[in-house]
Amino acid sequence: MEATRVGRAARPNKRAKPTAQVPAREAPPPQAIPPPPLALPLERWALVAWVLGRERAAELLSGLGVREAERAKEHLLRLAGLPSAQRQAKVAVEFGERADAAARLKALMEEASEPLRREIFRRLPPYHRSLFPGRPAEPGEQASPVMGALAERLIREATR
Repeated sequence: MEATRVGRAARPNKRAKPTAQVPAREAPPPQAIPPPPLALPLERWALVAWVLGRERAAELLSGLGVREAERAKEHLLRLAGLPSAQRQAKVAVEFGERADAAARLKALMEEASEPLRREIFRRLPPYHRSLFPGRPAEPGEQASPVMGALAERLIREATR
């Protein structure tokens, strides 16, 4: 049996330190190592695969174990059958709000025109309204449906 040397390479103008002698080990056969347990449920694995690579999602999931890959691909088929808005909502619900959502909302409010700013503030949930303590809640007139849809879309994009 040969010994394996472990140590650092010698630097010029430096004295080399003695290296330790570690006996070489034989690697166990690949079948003897059990696969690590999955940290996420299979549905979330399928969702991540869909988000990261739509065309390659099935290929990405084939790296799981045989049974897990089959079940994850069933989830993937179910996800592929959903409308885009439902898939995006599922991603947002599963993986939560952005860490920088507060900063992004503040930047959005600074860039928006005053009518749009009022509509955005009116449609914010109470926990996000607290980011703007100087802004009074104005129960004034309703904005147009287009302005409301734009405000909701901008809020969604800033927070997810």
